[in-house]
Amino acid sequence: MAEGHIPAMSSQHGSGSAAHVSAADVREELGRVLGSQEFRSSHRSQDFLRYVVENTLNGKGDSLKERTIGIDVYGRPPHYDPADDATVRVKAGEVRKRLDRYYASEGRSARLRIELPAGTYVPEFRPFIAPQLGPATTPVVAPRNSRRRSWLFAAIAVLIAAGATLWLLRPRHKDTVVDEFWQPVVQGSTPVLLTAAFVPVYNLDAPNHYVLLNDQFVGGGDLVAASRIMQMLAGMHRSWQMKVGGEATFADLRSAPTVLIGYSYTRWKEISREMRFFIDADRVPRMVTDYGKPTAWALPNLPADRRTDEDYAIISRVFHPETGAMLVELSGITQYGTNSAAELVTSPALLAEALRNAPPAWKQKNLQFVIHVKVIGGTPGKPTVVAWHFW
Repeated sequence: MAEGHIPAMSSQHGSGSAAHVSAADVREELGRVLGSQEFRSSHRSQDFLRYVVENTLNGKGDSLKERTIGIDVYGRPPHYDPADDATVRVKAGEVRKRLDRYYASEGRSARLRIELPAGTYVPEFRPFIAPQLGPATTPVVAPRNSRRRSWLFAAIAVLIAAGATLWLLRPRHKDTVVDEFWQPVVQGSTPVLLTAAFVPVYNLDAPNHYVLLNDQFVGGGDLVAASRIMQMLAGMHRSWQMKVGGEATFADLRSAPTVLIGYSYTRWKEISREMRFFIDADRVPRMVTDYGKPTAWALPNLPADRRTDEDYAIISRVFHPETGAMLVELSGITQYGTNSAAELVTSPALLAEALRNAPPAWKQKNLQFVIHVKVIGGTPGKPTVVAWHFW
């Protein structure tokens, strides 16, 4: 269906009667969208939108599946598994956001709109019909009080119109590197699950008699880390839920994007054991391993009270095959590293520096960082990245 007319979905205004748009009109609007400020800075978003629109115009909408798009648009091999590669899902969410921003600004007067509904990769083309004024009527002279009310209503209408104009012309939020890092995690509507680990604490019940107070206390650095993530999600207007220690189940991790905070001393460490970088809390000295092998990222002089003058931590952002959901891990060998890991992934300046040597397509890749931080007077300093892995 390369030419001619294409049945359109119901328009945003009007009676809802059947409407048609031509392929030429759609392509003309596509050209405006791709040349807009929202799209010209992202060739990958342009490629995605151009591909799904042209395939729909050519009657191939049924072929627009995640695997097909991954192979044809992003050069994935024919045998690739979309469950292990979130590129297409991430890019679809980004394209939806860019279309929304375009039609709220540059394209707000467009008579034809290209939309990408959630849950599908098949675009819809909707005529946008401006509301019509009612038929003219014979003027009637209103009583004085009615005329006053008319002026009042007119003034209110002007204020509302002015407010709407200012809202449309407001400076748009420009995505930061923090938004880009977290976009695969927050792109859906499911609340993000935050889970912090309990720290084992012993109470001196009697002389030389200690009682384990299990599942009662969270490390101070882990608590600060959780607070940083909550504050960031609130700024993104994203909902979240918090579960501490053993409250989170494997079913929870499968049903929602999850941020594991200080996970290395919990049962969730098994989820990340197969990744390249892993904190081996059972090894002495405690360290970050590389494919299971010892590294120099270790704390050989870690005191019993954990008041160390340095720490190492791991940051992971992966689409995990076992949970089938996005997973972010922020964990230090001690609480200082966990705190610093959360600081890095919520700070545009620190994260931009960490990603300085990242591959061009890092936004769609799984990634891991190993960071090092010096601790002065019980306060972690600026974290620095000492190793990274993208896949």
